[in-house]
Amino acid sequence: MNKLPLSLSELRALATIATYRSYRKAADELGLSASTLSHMMRTLEANLGVRLLNRTTRSVAVTAAGAQLLKRLAPLLREFELAVEEVNQFRELPSGTLRINASEPAARILMEAILPRFLMRFPQMSVDLVTEGRLVDIVANGFDAGIRLAESVPQDMIAVPIGADTRFVTVASPAYLASRSRPLAPDDLLRHPCICIRMPSGKPYRWEFEKRGQALVIDVKGQLTLDNAEIMADAAVQGLGIAYVQEHTVARHLAAAQLVTVLEDWCPRTGGLFLYYPGHRHIPAGLQAFIEVLRGID
Repeated sequence: MNKLPLSLSELRALATIATYRSYRKAADELGLSASTLSHMMRTLEANLGVRLLNRTTRSVAVTAAGAQLLKRLAPLLREFELAVEEVNQFRELPSGTLRINASEPAARILMEAILPRFLMRFPQMSVDLVTEGRLVDIVANGFDAGIRLAESVPQDMIAVPIGADTRFVTVASPAYLASRSRPLAPDDLLRHPCICIRMPSGKPYRWEFEKRGQALVIDVKGQLTLDNAEIMADAAVQGLGIAYVQEHTVARHLAAAQLVTVLEDWCPRTGGLFLYYPGHRHIPAGLQAFIEVLRGID
């Protein structure tokens, strides 16, 4: 029997490059150098006698031949991963890497208690935590799970709550409020410089309020627009305007009296953070262990 002109490691490498469209990112994911990864792909293409990837100085794209190969091999690669994972179930403690995509505020909450407890309880596990504002397809991007606010969790995912409900609050520094009239209703914000929020899509975020069943959405204005909650809080501390952020983000500033809340009765609690993952595939042992830790933390 002739030896197949390809190996499992080469196929996994090809699939990873196709996912990230980058040799550098794929090399980081696989724990290889970019030069080693490039050599593997040249060897694979030479053995098959066909180009699988189109390379430029800035990007990598899969050729028609490469796409067809990956389409046919994807189920086999997934079955291989499942087979290895099933063996992992027999371990006393799970091992491997758990890849999680989360917003920055969610990542900070994880770091406070959940991740330290998980890593201490399961020393053979490691966590690759990627933070970004935009919502990504966790399956297509190779993540085991994502963490977002309830309203952002895709409907086709299984969701596990993390902690209690949360809320967004409007905050300002005492010095700022000392020189201006305090807002008593959301419409009053239109007469104040606000620290505007830019969504990952690039669109401005309209602030949402609710009181006794009455919901209001305010299109605030201001000289400063940011996309990072921690920097928004810092800007509010500096007296640059009123900010609208998750209460958890400004908890230390409130405790230190660097910030105070305004429109308190217009900021109800909403659904909190959820860990979510696809329900149509086998749950890795590492993710099962992580969920177990989540459910044990009140």
